[in-house]
Amino acid sequence: MLRSITRLTAAAALPIAALLSSAGPAVAVPQPFCEFAVSPPQVVDVSGNPMVTATVQPSRCDRSTAYQSVVCIQVEGGSGPGQCKRNNGILAAEVYYAPYRAGSTYVVTGRGCFLHGNPPQPECRSLGPVTATL
Repeated sequence: MLRSITRLTAAAALPIAALLSSAGPAVAVPQPFCEFAVSPPQVVDVSGNPMVTATVQPSRCDRSTAYQSVVCIQVEGGSGPGQCKRNNGILAAEVYYAPYRAGSTYVVTGRGCFLHGNPPQPECRSLGPVTATL
């Protein structure tokens, strides 16, 4: 009698095990502690002068503290170092690049830094490159 119950239990468990194994193991994907958004370069008018601008903005930092955003613009293949700006805390970093040269390709890169954990540990993430011919 005990053997037939064991066989019956094993037979009933097979379809359930097949369903569980086909779904794959449940793996929790860790969410980033803080995300940063980098904008593509765009041309803006600043007091009658065309300039190229871009930003890096903390976007999802609910479980951490953003402490620095950095954004840089340079002309692709240019000989100059480009232009960078940084801002502290949750404020966006915004850079303006001049002179604007129509038809040039501009490259935006950045970095977002935040604290996480207990005790808080710093972490920075590189952003970009984002390019646009303007």
